[in-house]
Amino acid sequence: MSRLGSQVLASILVNAIYEMKNYPVVLLNTVLSPISFLVLIFFVSDGALLGEAILGGLIMTMFQSGTFLQADLSHLKNDFKLQEMVVSSPTRPATYVLGMALSEIIYSSPAIVILSVLFALNIHVPALQVAGIIVVLLLMFLASVAVSFAFATISSDIVQSFAFTRLLTTLFSTIAPVYYPIALIPEPYRYLAYLSPTTYAAQIAHHLGGLTPVASGTLAIDWTVLLAFTVLFLWVGVRRSRWREI
Repeated sequence: MSRLGSQVLASILVNAIYEMKNYPVVLLNTVLSPISFLVLIFFVSDGALLGEAILGGLIMTMFQSGTFLQADLSHLKNDFKLQEMVVSSPTRPATYVLGMALSEIIYSSPAIVILSVLFALNIHVPALQVAGIIVVLLLMFLASVAVSFAFATISSDIVQSFAFTRLLTTLFSTIAPVYYPIALIPEPYRYLAYLSPTTYAAQIAHHLGGLTPVASGTLAIDWTVLLAFTVLFLWVGVRRSRWREI
């Protein structure tokens, strides 16, 4: 195995496989968070918004996986001084973050699998539209990983990291209309929802899933804004993170 492969595998073993094997109860959180909102929306809408809720669960899971990275990186950095060891080794920051990010995907795999099965059973669209939805989910994950890395490198305590994680998750994947169409939000408050990148991701996903069609012009704006948010978060992750202690 190459050095890159072994470094990535080490991150996955430390941050995902170890916890999944030794503390399987922690997996309940990754499953219950998106599924609980899905069930709530299902009953409130009498099943009418099941498709939107499934896509919302996938968006929330991917974004939440990225935000969980912040707490894990901060824990390893502050409690085990792992970042100091990585800094003094040949491992590059991008390799370290790649391995940790993949570990979060593996950690969230039970929720992803369940939601993917529900998607296959309830949403029937051509493969090209499914590919578009996957791109949206990957952009959400990439954006959340980038901003989480920046927060993790400046966080001085795991408690502070948990606060950042909860704040990001609440603002971007709970309050934002990812489980239901934005049209259900009263007009005066709708503009606040557009401050969140997950709103644009949800509109694209709902459209591609054949659930809530939007005009081609609006769809183009949604893609542009989502890409702009992703680039912005990547810039924050690269430029504002503090890899080496000063």
